[in-house]
Amino acid sequence: MVKRQHISSGSQYEQSIKLSRAVRVGPWIAVSGTAPISPDGATGHEGDVYGQTKLCLAIMLRAITLAGGSVESVIRTRVMLVDIATWQHAARAHGEVFANIRPACTFVQIGRFIDPSWLVETEADCYVT
Repeated sequence: MVKRQHISSGSQYEQSIKLSRAVRVGPWIAVSGTAPISPDGATGHEGDVYGQTKLCLAIMLRAITLAGGSVESVIRTRVMLVDIATWQHAARAHGEVFANIRPACTFVQIGRFIDPSWLVETEADCYVT
């Protein structure tokens, strides 16, 4: 049986939804939809897609590191936006983090998030060698 490792970011939603920020099984790490939640529980960078994306990616990378991965482990990302017209702001933040990694990536527009002040969420899949 392969060991299963659960990683928490401390988000209030982890307990209520019964989710992990990330799960590692063998060489695979899956990172849940990551919202722009500051350490104090408030929305970070309210109204700023670029700032929110940077925060989401930082939270994701912290979870990946705790699971034994690194930015180089990321093979796929997903960026979900409430307004696809703002994709270039999210893409700039994504590019700053992943310029040398170039993971497979999808940008999609969704109706809304749990908190209407969230403009973006991110996800990632990783493979650790």
